[in-house]
Amino acid sequence: MKHLQKLSSIGYILIALLFFICGFTLIALATMEIWSAIMGKGDQTVQQQFQLILECVGLLTISVAAFELGQTVLEEEVQREVHVSSPTRLRRFLSRFLIVVVVSLGVECLVGVFQFLHTKPELLPQVASIGVAAAILLASWGLFVRLNVEAEKLEPEAMHQAQEEDKHVET
Repeated sequence: MKHLQKLSSIGYILIALLFFICGFTLIALATMEIWSAIMGKGDQTVQQQFQLILECVGLLTISVAAFELGQTVLEEEVQREVHVSSPTRLRRFLSRFLIVVVVSLGVECLVGVFQFLHTKPELLPQVASIGVAAAILLASWGLFVRLNVEAEKLEPEAMHQAQEEDKHVET
């Protein structure tokens, strides 16, 4: 069992490393995109430059999500001694993950609205569906956290243990 747990930790480290590589790659792509928008050949319209900058914002948003997910995997699955099992730990893990997803969807919705408002308004309902999905996720997450409070009261030591681990992980 110990070997399987060690192998699992190596897998999580590789996954986190790939998230970080993806994040840095997206930053590089965003840098090229913003450079292209700023130092364009002169034949770009302001609207085209605006589109490039919006694409850059989208790339950076996804990059932040990749970094957050990599950090979450490292902290929750590798650095902590206890893996997701208690209601407290599950809520914390899901909360960190859903924050990234909801914020990313919200920014992508905003970028989509700006991008298609003047160029392809027929795509706005699809963009709005991204915003609706983010709102539903946010409301569902809030409901989950609210309902999870009662389960956490059954295991007060789990909350204390998680807070102690936070001090250890942060240093």
